[in-house]
Amino acid sequence: MAVPTSAALDLSKALVLTPPPLGDWLVIAPVVLMIGLGALLMMVRKSVRLHGTIALAGLATLVLLDAALLWRVITHGPVTMVMGRWLPPFGIAFTADLFGAVMALAAAVVALAAGIASLSDIDGNGRRYGFFPFLMLLMAGVSGAFLTGDIFNLYVWFEVLLISSFGLLILGSQPQQIDGALKYAVLNLIATTLFLIAVGYLYSIFGTLNMADLAVRARLAPQHAPLVTLTALFVLAFGMKTAAFPVNFWLPASYHTPRIVVSALFGGLLTKVGIYALIRVTVMLLPVEREALSVVIAVSAALTMIFGALGALAQSDTRRLVGYVVIVGIGNVLAGVSVGTPAAVSGAVLYTLHSMVSMTALYLMMGEAARIGGSWSLASLGGIYRRSPLFAAISLLLILAAAGLPPMSGLWPKVVLLKAALDMGAWWLAAAILVSAFLLTLALARIFLLAYWRPAAAAAAAAALPAEATRADWRIITPLVGLTALSLVFGLFPETLLRLAQAAADGLADPQAYILSVFPGGRAP
Repeated sequence: MAVPTSAALDLSKALVLTPPPLGDWLVIAPVVLMIGLGALLMMVRKSVRLHGTIALAGLATLVLLDAALLWRVITHGPVTMVMGRWLPPFGIAFTADLFGAVMALAAAVVALAAGIASLSDIDGNGRRYGFFPFLMLLMAGVSGAFLTGDIFNLYVWFEVLLISSFGLLILGSQPQQIDGALKYAVLNLIATTLFLIAVGYLYSIFGTLNMADLAVRARLAPQHAPLVTLTALFVLAFGMKTAAFPVNFWLPASYHTPRIVVSALFGGLLTKVGIYALIRVTVMLLPVEREALSVVIAVSAALTMIFGALGALAQSDTRRLVGYVVIVGIGNVLAGVSVGTPAAVSGAVLYTLHSMVSMTALYLMMGEAARIGGSWSLASLGGIYRRSPLFAAISLLLILAAAGLPPMSGLWPKVVLLKAALDMGAWWLAAAILVSAFLLTLALARIFLLAYWRPAAAAAAAAALPAEATRADWRIITPLVGLTALSLVFGLFPETLLRLAQAAADGLADPQAYILSVFPGGRAP
């Protein structure tokens, strides 16, 4: 028999009882938007002519939402929303700090540029087989990974973006795509399995997966806790996902096989999600253990840079060459993580943002060069400068950006990383950065000298190309101009981006604001 009681239940210790401010909804709006648009595109799957318009409108909205989120984080500090109204660490939190917000905005800008380029690169068959729904799902995964405050949910969002990337990779069903997808899938599934094992190991030690809670508990963990082993497992898993040495062979073997706009998305986004996770876990959650593994990470960084640059020098296929350029960038970011000081981490954040823009643009540039020149091989390309001077000028600026030369944005991350390495006495790491930069400059200079400046190999081959093939496509030129202008502006006026990167690094080194966003009033258990 039920007995009535007049005692009121106190839910304030278990649930969020006050409605969140309207601005806090920005932290989940990008994920909701992308999943909703993916579902909408599936509903109108028979009207593929509408897909491009819907997707571009959605990606433009995503840029605005992420820009508003970044502004809110800058003005009000980290933003947290907990699912189901359950208080953390039991409720799953979405938390946007400066690092996550600026990465989400950069990803949205890159996706919008790739979306515009896809109007040219993706034909009717590609649209019917789901390019735009896959793109929306990919951006849902990327946005979720950057904005989640729960490490298991970070794993979940990795799975979401991997599923969509598999679909994008085999779009077209060419034999080389299937071969590239097999290499990509096997290595990434192994890395994902290691990530899941590490998450389970983490939960068995701390009994929580909330990142703010972990940041507190890891600093208070007993000395006998096997945290170095746990951190090594995370480093290995994320190193595989980012294509760091010695597990970097899969990237140039797979990224050159899909449509070039898909390669641009992968080069600009997917490895950067792995880098984001590595920085978040090792710098914010497990900084002492990162210090213990700093030499291992530094050696991997140096070898990643050197072998990536040598691989770029050895390539004649322009798509494979760009894959090795991506690997060199990963090595530079790992160098900043290995040093681990706020200055070095700010250089790693800055290089990641630069690489997202420049690698996307470089892949799109190579696709347009192949269309104008009629080949992917440097041995066959030539005379592009005479056929399209505007495109050649844009390409030269992008080559300078990828090489880390002025006046483009690639200069400043390397300057910051070099200074941070020298300040810590890691002269050999600074030397690796300089040597890899020199070798990479030679590899990229070959592209411009052979494909652009050198006369066409045969006049007959040039004459065989239709007239429209020698003219630059505005659907490619428009995003290229936008991304190049972005890199040029940040190269000429780097102060704002330098301050953002430094503030993001400081927030990772001292996550007190992040923790208080999740546990207001210091109520962390």
